Amino acid sequence: MDRTALARALYDVSHLTGTFTLRSGAVSHEYFDKYLFEADPTLLAAIGDALAPLVPDGTEALAGLETGGIPLAVILAQRTGLPALFVRKEAKTYGTAKLAEGGPIDGRRLCIVEDVVTSGGQVAASTRDLRERGAVIDHALCVIDREAGGRDALAAEGVTLTPLYTMRDLTPDGP
Repeated sequence: MDRTALARALYDVSHLTGTFTLRSGAVSHEYFDKYLFEADPTLLAAIGDALAPLVPDGTEALAGLETGGIPLAVILAQRTGLPALFVRKEAKTYGTAKLAEGGPIDGRRLCIVEDVVTSGGQVAASTRDLRERGAVIDHALCVIDREAGGRDALAAEGVTLTPLYTMRDLTPDGP
């Protein structure tokens, strides 16, 4: 699927209008329901194909953030051959008490994988948590950057955000 067709498909499948409170607390009248595009196997495969070339050289593992980043990390793992890690919002308090499942993180160069970035708050928090456990992180990928400060917030953490699309790209007059 070419870039324009993928943008149109993402918009058609997941764009909602109404009143929505975002994770950041901001209220929006537009919303991209990421679960609608992540649950569609054809669309998820196309997203994986489009994101794969954006994975930075030197990446040792893909760190999918709970919950929406996990299916994206899995499809990217299939496309790139890199292992996927599944990162919780906070470490388990039982069993292995891990923050990330799927393999070691200490000393590994990880690329954070997220679905939609607004303020960048969860990516920044997860980056800090992973770094505290020894991960090396300087890149994050997302499907949609809402262009609401996330890129700058992540830059302040030393993380370069590379979106597949921005909100502007996905408007009806998009790419």
